[in-house]
Amino acid sequence: MSVPRYAIGLVVGASLGVICAALPAAAQLPAPPGSTPPPPTPNMPTSEAASKLKGIAAPPFAAAADKLPLAQLKLPKGFKIEVYASGIPDARSMRIGDKGTVFVGNRVQDKVYAVVDKDGKRQVKVIASGLDRPNGLAFKDGTLYIAEGTRISKLDKIEDNLDNPPKPVVIYSDFPNHQSHGWKFMALGPDDKLYVNVGAPCNICIPPDANSQIRRLNLDGSGAEPYIRGNRNSVGFDWSPTSKELYFTDNGRDWLSEDLPNDELNRVTKMGENFGFPYCHQGNIPDDTYGWGHSCSEFVPPVALLGPHSAALGMRFYTRRMFPAKYHDAIFIARHGSWNKTNKIGGDIYVVYLNKDGTVKSQESFMTGFIQDNNYIGRPVDVQPMKDGSLLVSDDYEGAIYRISYGNGKLAGR
Repeated sequence: MSVPRYAIGLVVGASLGVICAALPAAAQLPAPPGSTPPPPTPNMPTSEAASKLKGIAAPPFAAAADKLPLAQLKLPKGFKIEVYASGIPDARSMRIGDKGTVFVGNRVQDKVYAVVDKDGKRQVKVIASGLDRPNGLAFKDGTLYIAEGTRISKLDKIEDNLDNPPKPVVIYSDFPNHQSHGWKFMALGPDDKLYVNVGAPCNICIPPDANSQIRRLNLDGSGAEPYIRGNRNSVGFDWSPTSKELYFTDNGRDWLSEDLPNDELNRVTKMGENFGFPYCHQGNIPDDTYGWGHSCSEFVPPVALLGPHSAALGMRFYTRRMFPAKYHDAIFIARHGSWNKTNKIGGDIYVVYLNKDGTVKSQESFMTGFIQDNNYIGRPVDVQPMKDGSLLVSDDYEGAIYRISYGNGKLAGR
């Protein structure tokens, strides 16, 4: 595969082999008057090598606890990993209830689970089923909110009724219905509103007005409005504990090149910002079809590049104190791992460190080992800090949740 013919310069970044594209200013200008733009780029690969790259199917059943690949997962010195829960097929986004219940959603299956401690043992309960891609979760004052493909529903007082859960009550049902990037990620903002992504219904296209946005709405489903636009598929976001600004991951388009564009980490400084899809990728690569007539300078650039096709998904600021001070207020990101690269990347937990002004200071892999001999033995999806300071990691490939702790597992000071 090749990059666009007007993308004439590449600079290889030094941080963990993340490739950054640096284009001269002329490459970002609109097409000259009277020129003919190139023919539309198909959404599928055009080379024989690329056409052989296939999606990664998870095993048909969740792995038993004693079959999980703990020994192959690597962490920095002083950290340890253990199985928090197993037997959760398609374990995706996580949220913590007021009483410590860990709620887990699905993307390709139809259930929401609750993981609870009882008599010193963890139990996994199905609290909702028959749902449509219930990937997105949020929790507020005893209520669990579930973002499905086309709607948001809620379960009131759910932690008091885990053995006899109520039926979900729909509060919002005005999402476009599409399979491509149709699942949702959801979180509760500092303003006590629900924020939910609405992905692009394509690999690369001019999206309908209701797509390619992060939308926010009130807890009763009213007042829905676009918060930002120009994102392609954002399956993870969180707010800075200091600035209260929203940061979100975004998955770059496919079939532009095997090594471009990068997935992104973005920062929202004000409502209404546009982050470039489908016109500009990773802040400096005009799309080979839709970039004509646009400059990348029109859009908000990412604050960090996260690797080409690395599938950066769930992310959280680490606001606890169990981990060493360098990790305090850092961003932990689950990179699900590439599927359409000859040599896979991602498949890890990644950390991005910020400066006091909210810009990126550095970034590095934190938990590795999910890729062995260019094959997956697990695929991380989401991260969730616990009240005790440990960090949970969901794995939809093995159907499990891992717990990462530091030292003796007790809280540490700054």
